[in-house]
Amino acid sequence: MTSQYSIKDLERITGIKAHTIRIWEKRYNILNPKRTNTNIRYYCNDDLKHILNISVLVKNGHKISRIAGLDDHELSQKILELNNIRTPERSGQAETLIVAMIDMDEVKFEKVLNNSILKIGFEDTLFAVIYPLLNKIGILWQIDSITPIHEHFISNLIRQKLYTAIDGLPAERGPGNKTFLLVLPQWELHDMGLLVYNYLIRKKGHKSIFLGQGVPLRDLAAINDKIDPDVLVTSFSTAVDVEEMTEYLHKLSGFFPGRPVYTGGIQSEHLNSGLPSNIHKVPSALDFRDKVLKKF
Repeated sequence: MTSQYSIKDLERITGIKAHTIRIWEKRYNILNPKRTNTNIRYYCNDDLKHILNISVLVKNGHKISRIAGLDDHELSQKILELNNIRTPERSGQAETLIVAMIDMDEVKFEKVLNNSILKIGFEDTLFAVIYPLLNKIGILWQIDSITPIHEHFISNLIRQKLYTAIDGLPAERGPGNKTFLLVLPQWELHDMGLLVYNYLIRKKGHKSIFLGQGVPLRDLAAINDKIDPDVLVTSFSTAVDVEEMTEYLHKLSGFFPGRPVYTGGIQSEHLNSGLPSNIHKVPSALDFRDKVLKKF
């Protein structure tokens, strides 16, 4: 794992413009970038955590001139005092959780996320905190700055929150509501997106049958009559050939004719035309909540 970041990397992760970071460096000496043998400036993990902590406080109204001289412990203490913030999109929880991920600090992660859930509820925390966090983790993946260990650490903690939230919802099917079957192709191991859909479906009052990953298509065909779902949901996150995804969707459509099939996940963006008429791409979980579920 590399621990070298360019100033543009810091900008993408923190949301603070590179120009602003340079000004803060000169005026307040908040960072001390190192240089490669070819004289190119770079930053390390400690620099990233420091600027992330500063960005959280600045987003919450602290003046840079007042916090520039604080060490990391003092910055962390101030962040933990932000208990009266009610607008998570401004409070920088995602940045704080990135620091918790880098340090593998489960206590800090739990404090920040539980505080948000207590104030605004799980669903709003999902879209205002967890999704921005996952986007920032995606950036760190792109620049090769986190290991699979970090990804497993954070994703398992989020998955636990999803399981808890789903378990807290009623399982009974309301009058007139639908049955959703949620399933992943055999090659797909990332089930977090499908868990989010499962939560949203149950929150809406529908019945969900969550099969998750590793279900052979032939088994789906065999249990079609027993399940008789109204709607199917799947997701593609692992990079595979478009032809393989398309073939899977054609078979899924054939096993459940006349039933709408919704497919999410980042790899679904690569699906082109020529899909069966009952296959519908979902750009995001927010679209699934605000557009798809409103149809049922």
